[in-house]
Amino acid sequence: MRANPLPAVLPWADPLPAAEDGLMADATPEPVASGADRAGALIRAASERLAAAGARDEALAEYVGRRRVLLIPREPVMRPLGRVWRIGVLLVDADGAAYATGSTTRAIDPGRRGYTSESARDRAEERAAARRGRFPEGETVNFGWRRLDLDDDALRRSDGPLVLVDDVPTVRWSVGRGGTSTTELGAYLDDRVSLLIDPPRGA
Repeated sequence: MRANPLPAVLPWADPLPAAEDGLMADATPEPVASGADRAGALIRAASERLAAAGARDEALAEYVGRRRVLLIPREPVMRPLGRVWRIGVLLVDADGAAYATGSTTRAIDPGRRGYTSESARDRAEERAAARRGRFPEGETVNFGWRRLDLDDDALRRSDGPLVLVDDVPTVRWSVGRGGTSTTELGAYLDDRVSLLIDPPRGA
């Protein structure tokens, strides 16, 4: 006499959990954020922290040189583009965009003419251009900057202040005869943002 085959599902056994219970979905690992994504998140967090603290910001501008408009000569001017925080070798705006620092000037009276050096004459022209841009008197104006591309490939090839080192967002903050000084972006931003929010007395 042949034994009856066992049923496909034993009557006393608990059924397997369905995928919709969430157990099967949990088995899929979440994607790891790229180095560029982590850099962007760190910069946005720094921007939000500075905005919440009301930290002192500066003007971002484009230097427009001497030109003619409808045959009328125009003097150099700093064209306003927005506001940024200066974080060491980086400029960061409220939208989380980052820039490599360039040059700065102040919107003040350029002073007398007849400078003895070309560099002094250039600095006076930059101050005059800032005043023509209608910045408040004494305002610090950043120009000659470069917007940073927060993309993995771009950051790996970067020769600027922000670079990926072994996929870790890193700031290259000093280049000299002794070599290049670098710091991980997270630590760099934390230190510099803290100084900007709570500067040392007399700074």
